[in-house]
Amino acid sequence: MTTGIADATLIIGASQAGVQLAATLRELGDDRPIVLVGDEPHAPYQRPPLSKAYLSGEITSDDLVFRTPEWFAQHHIEVLAGETIAAVDRHATGGGEAVTGSGRRIPFARLALTTGAEPRRLDLPGIDLPGVHYLRTADDAAAIAARLATARSLVVIGGGFIGLEVAASARKRGVAVTVLEAAPRLVGRVVSEQTSAFYLDAHRRRGIDVVLDARIASLDGTDAVTGVRLDDGTVIAADIVLVGIGVVPRIDLATQLGLQVDGGIVVDSACRTSDPSIVAAGDCAIMPNPYARGSMPMVRLESVHNALEQAKVAAATLMGQPADYRTVPWFWSDQADIKLQIAGLSTGYDATVLRGDPESEKFSVLYYRDGELIAADCINQPLDFMAVRSALGRGATVPADAAADLSTPLKKSVVEPTAPSLV
Repeated sequence: MTTGIADATLIIGASQAGVQLAATLRELGDDRPIVLVGDEPHAPYQRPPLSKAYLSGEITSDDLVFRTPEWFAQHHIEVLAGETIAAVDRHATGGGEAVTGSGRRIPFARLALTTGAEPRRLDLPGIDLPGVHYLRTADDAAAIAARLATARSLVVIGGGFIGLEVAASARKRGVAVTVLEAAPRLVGRVVSEQTSAFYLDAHRRRGIDVVLDARIASLDGTDAVTGVRLDDGTVIAADIVLVGIGVVPRIDLATQLGLQVDGGIVVDSACRTSDPSIVAAGDCAIMPNPYARGSMPMVRLESVHNALEQAKVAAATLMGQPADYRTVPWFWSDQADIKLQIAGLSTGYDATVLRGDPESEKFSVLYYRDGELIAADCINQPLDFMAVRSALGRGATVPADAAADLSTPLKKSVVEPTAPSLV
C-alpha cells in the first residue's frame, strides 16, 4: 500500500511540533501533500494536561484533542496514527521513501523529524512490577488514572516537574503521596535554591511527604508493587509508583539516517539537521540558543512553546524562506494552585534577586549574570513573568537594585538597551 505522492512532505512525529509544522506549511501557502505519522493509536493531542488537569479528574481524554479530524481533512493533511517508521530510503536526487511497520510505503520530497522524547528508565529490582508507571503518553496517563481511582498511596520517584505535578494531582484525589528525590533539593537542575525551598514547603503544607537525598534500594511486591525500600531499610507503602526522572530524546531514526546527534538531533537556528534537506523540531532537537548568552551553546528545551516555535521555523525552512529561531524560552508548571512561569535561561547565573515573600506563595526570583537580567522564576506572579519575558526579548534588563522593590511594577523598572540587541 502506498500513501501520499512523491512531492509530499513527510513529518515523523504527530505531537505538538509535528502538527504545528504541518499547520504552518499550510499557513505559508504550501499546497503539496502532507503526511503526518505518529506511533500512538490516537489522533494528535495535548500532553501538558496529562500530569495536571487530566490526572486530577478535571478534564477527560476528549478535552485533550487540539485539532479535530475535520481540521486535518480541511487542510488536506493525512494523519497515520499507530504507525512507526521501519526504514527510510533516501534518493540521491533528494526525497525518498519511508516504509512503516505495517508495510505502507510513503514517498516524500521533504522530510521533517519531530520524534519527541521518551521517559528515562530506572533500573532497580522490582521496577517491572505491575503498578509501576512512567508518564509520557495518553495511554500512560489513563493507566495511572485507573490505578489512582482505587489507590490509597502513591510514591513518586523524582522531584522534578512531572513528578511534582503528578504528586499534586494525586493529592487532590485524596491519595497519600510521598516524593523521593535523590538530590538535596527539588527541581534542582532548573530553578533557584529559593524556588526549590518554596516547593518543598508548599508541597509539605498540602500534605505531600517529601524525602530528599533519597537512596532507593528496590521496589517491593509480588503480584504488584506494594512499597519502595530505601537503602536504610525503610519501606514506604505504595499501591502505585510513578517514576519521573526526566526524558531522553528519540534519536534512533536520526541516527539511522546518519544525521549528527549529540544529546538530541543537532540542528542550526533554521532547524536544519546536518543534512540540510531534513529539518527537526521539538523535544528531539538540540540547537544553538541566543538566550544562553555568550557563545550560544547548544540547548535542548522540553516545552510546548519551544516545540511550536521551532516547528514554525522548520516549516519556513522547508518552504525556502528565511528563518531563524530567536524566541525567548519560557516554560510553565501547574502544581495544585501554584503556577510557576519561567522566562529565559538561568544557566550560568552568578546572582539572584528575590522579589516578594515565598511565604505568601506570590514571588519571583530574578537571575543575573554580570549584572544583566537573564531569566526569572515567577510563582503566581504573571505580571512579573510578562515583564521579564518582554524585556529579554528586547535585550532590556531590570537593574538588580530595583528588582526587589515591590512598590514599583517590574515593567516600570525595565531599562532599555543602549545598543541593538544581539538576541
